[in-house]
Amino acid sequence: MSDNIAAIDLGSNSFHLLVARPMDKSIQMIDQDKEMVRLAAGLQADKSIDSETRGRALECLSRFGQRIRHISPDAIRIVGTNTLRAARKNKKFIKQAQLLLGHEIEIISGIEEARLIYLGVAHSIASDNGRRMVVDIGGGSTEIIVGERFEPLRMESLYIGCVSITRRYFPDGNVSARQVGRARLAALRELEPHIKLFQKLGWTDSIGASGTVRAVESVARANGWANGDITAAALTNIIQSYVHAGSLDAVDLAGLKVERSPVFLGGVIILAAVIEAFDIQSMMVSSGALREGLLYDLIGRSQEKSTRQQAVTDLLRRCRLDKAHARRVEKTATALWAQVAADNALSGSDCQKMLGWAARLHELGLSIAHSQHHKHAGYFLRHADLSGFSWQEQQVLAAIVQAHRRSFPYDLFAGLPRVWREKAMQLALLLRLAVILHRSRSTAGVSVPDCQLTEKTLCLTFSRKWLQQHPLSLADFEEEARLLAKRDIEFTFK
Repeated sequence: MSDNIAAIDLGSNSFHLLVARPMDKSIQMIDQDKEMVRLAAGLQADKSIDSETRGRALECLSRFGQRIRHISPDAIRIVGTNTLRAARKNKKFIKQAQLLLGHEIEIISGIEEARLIYLGVAHSIASDNGRRMVVDIGGGSTEIIVGERFEPLRMESLYIGCVSITRRYFPDGNVSARQVGRARLAALRELEPHIKLFQKLGWTDSIGASGTVRAVESVARANGWANGDITAAALTNIIQSYVHAGSLDAVDLAGLKVERSPVFLGGVIILAAVIEAFDIQSMMVSSGALREGLLYDLIGRSQEKSTRQQAVTDLLRRCRLDKAHARRVEKTATALWAQVAADNALSGSDCQKMLGWAARLHELGLSIAHSQHHKHAGYFLRHADLSGFSWQEQQVLAAIVQAHRRSFPYDLFAGLPRVWREKAMQLALLLRLAVILHRSRSTAGVSVPDCQLTEKTLCLTFSRKWLQQHPLSLADFEEEARLLAKRDIEFTFK
């Protein structure tokens, strides 16, 4: 990893850039930038982004792209949250954004967003009084987490945010007590299914993170309604200021920045509902959130303290898969990969890791049903909440696993990010070979053949008389050749 690391958080309300230098057990901030893009406000019914918002977003990303241009690609993480989750099929916008940034945008799930937020807060708060509740109110979603030290114990991502609540309940900018009541009730309804589950865990400290919470603290302090921590009384005073003013534009609150004003009330109402629902007496404010969590997670990946690796291990244990067999398949698949990686742009550690994870999880579908278990596994991996994995990474992993047996599903790879399409197909071919070589499930090791791989050809060369001595494997390879020929892939073995 390079000396500097960078994180970009493409939120529903704001875009943030952080550049830092890893220290011993912390990070030193070097540069930061922020722009209130209000992406969620530009999201239209067909999930496209209107031209004005798109232009504002791309202009910001052009600036961010210049700032990270000289940082090593493996030292950068760029993530999109709620609004980009909704707009991820808008490939033209995503492509334009990635070109300006010079780097891939990872679309992360709400649960992964919650994990990263907690990680950022945990590294930013000195207090370690046991369990803590963390609340982050974004433009399109609200994340609530209870954890201890650096480990989240329960995470939820709710479909309410300061932009979405403001747009829905104050569309014309007018504010009344009735409208505030309806917005508050909507927030409480979202929270209701989770109250008992969080209360069962319990917590000592309540901590708020990100823009809405920091803005509330600033306004409450500037107006003498609080001194540091956030209370229900301070939130009530802010809400009443809006009701008395009668509109979003008419209110004049000391400490409130102009760019946050249009969506501030929605965030305040959500925060008030959270404090009411969980009976929180006061809430501390954290300086760290998602983007800081991204930086610490990036450091963890480089030091092989991989959350993704742990997610795969947990899945193996939870689904009671044959771990010994999976390890044997992984070892053989990796040995085949080592022979062909350099000639096929597969040398990156991400390719090796992805193949290894796919090998370990290739029988995941057996926990659902034997018939079509490769398809069950593909569906599971596409839609599960896998800690540490972006949405794109899950699609790649799912495609490789689903393609490990039976017909070779070309169409699975067509929808992957362009940088992964050819790589994922080739990794899937290597996994198929490893699975065939271990079909007997023998605990004895297998003789790994010489392997050659190109875009349309695959060739295995075995030691003398090996195929004659393994007639079942020979039959399997003959069937594999027929299946791959249907996809114009020439598979030969000798």
